[in-house]
Formats: sequence, structure tokens, C-alpha cells
Amino acid sequence: MDSRWATTELAWTTFPESGWEEVSGYDDSMSPIRTYQVCNVRQPSQNNWLRTDFIPRKGVLRVYVELKFSVRDCASIPNIPGSCKETFNLFYYESEGDAATDSSPLWRENPYVKVDTIAPDESFSLLEAGRINTKVRSFGPLSRAGFYLAFQDLGACMSLISVRVFFKKCSTTIANFAVFPETATGAEATSLVIAPGACVNNAMEVSVPLKLYCNGDGEWMVPVGSCTCVAGYEPSSDGTQCQACIPGTFKSKFGEGFCTPCPSNSRTSARGANICPCQSSFYRADSDPPRLRMHQ
Repeated sequence: MDSRWATTELAWTTFPESGWEEVSGYDDSMSPIRTYQVCNVRQPSQNNWLRTDFIPRKGVLRVYVELKFSVRDCASIPNIPGSCKETFNLFYYESEGDAATDSSPLWRENPYVKVDTIAPDESFSLLEAGRINTKVRSFGPLSRAGFYLAFQDLGACMSLISVRVFFKKCSTTIANFAVFPETATGAEATSLVIAPGACVNNAMEVSVPLKLYCNGDGEWMVPVGSCTCVAGYEPSSDGTQCQACIPGTFKSKFGEGFCTPCPSNSRTSARGANICPCQSSFYRADSDPPRLRMHQ
């Protein structure tokens, strides 16, 4: 989910109706955006909730939320009670489907799970332009089909400019002539997720198991196990594939060595040769290695 690109109403759920309000505006590049605002600072005991639509989990265990928002400096607002806030709370609620209503789950912590109290790095006064803050928070492990995000205002004057939900992953990679699939990060920021590997085409395992660890930042760790090119194939220039020996060259053994020209009085017109056949009237002894020249 990414509200930055929304040009029509988000229509998220609010409670009570006098709290959060959806408004349209423009970002720094004058593109239209949809935001939510609340500023009931003159009334004490505020408890305003805003809940997103249902967000499918798609199998990930940990999600990240990027929030862009601005907050008015309480000291710059005259004649307000001491209950004015410059923070808001972020919650989530897991569900097996899009079953939330205007009254369910109850608008309170438990059933909602609190992620954090979000405070701005910068607030703004009446005479200043709104200073946009960006915060990223994560939570997990998640186990149900999806979740909702919820935002609780306890008396701030603020604008929630955008909400972006994302997850981190390790992209498909090749290491030691083995390919490892795209892998989502684990349930915790410190988790290591094992990704099994498979040899690239025309390679064979030389040490097992083939595995690579994906860390919580979406980065691959040191690989375990390796593959190597079979006979008749050599490493590509970028070291990720095994390519066939070109005609006139051969490679007799598996390994990371390169193809070499056929010895004198032998030739091959095929790709991927592991030996060069003798030319007419020439021979090699059974004990001769494939690299030696032919005898007449």
C-alpha cells in the first residue's frame, strides 16, 4: 500500500466523525495528494482514530511502514489547554480477512497492537510552512492473511501526508555458480532466513548444502556450498554462468578452469567439447592426457 499515489478518496475509517478529516492537497511537485488532518486542540480528552483499508500480508513475516507527516508546535497555538500533544500513536490489527466495521474491532489498544509513539523531529508554527517529517517503523512476526494500520490522535494538530507499507527482501542472486531465489526477510530485524540454492545450467555441485542467508536488511550473507562448471564448459566473464567451449577449444574436466585450444593434429567443430578428436591418420595413446598433441 502506498497512499502517495492516491488521487481519489482514500475513504479510510475514522472514529469519531469529529476527529480525522480527509482533505486533498498538493505535494512539493504540485501533484495532487490525499491526506488526513486533525486539529481538535481546543477540546481536552481527545481520542481520535484513523484506520486504513485491509492490507494483504502476501506471505511476509515483517512489514515496514513509512509515515510522512507534519505537526503544529503546541507553543505556537494561543489559548489552548495543557492537553495539546505533538505526537500520535501507530497501531496494527491482524485479521484473516477484511472484516473490520465502524465499531469492530474496538477502538482501543488490545485488540489493536501498539507499534510506537511517533514524535516529529521538527514541528512548525503559524508563520512557518509545514515541516514534513519522515519516520519508518516495522513490526512482526505476522501470521494472518493481512492487517490494518491505525493511527491514534490524543490532541495534536497534525497532517498525515502519506503512508507507505513495504517489506524488505533479498533479490535473486548468483554466487559460486549457484542461483538463490528472491527471499523475504525474517520475522525479526535480526533474523537470518536460509535460501536453498541450485546450480546454474551446466554446473555441478562440489560442496553441499547450497544455501545463502538473507539478513534483516535485505542483504545476502556469505554463501555455503558451491557449484563448478562441468567438462566442456567454462566460467563466463562475469563469473555467474557456465558457457560452452567454442569450436576449436575444449575442457576435459569439471572445475573453474577455462577452455584451451585443441592440441596439434586434433580438432572439434562442436561447442561444449570435453576432448578434441584426432585428425585423420593421427592417434593418441590411451594413457595420453587430452591436452597432448596427436601421434602419427
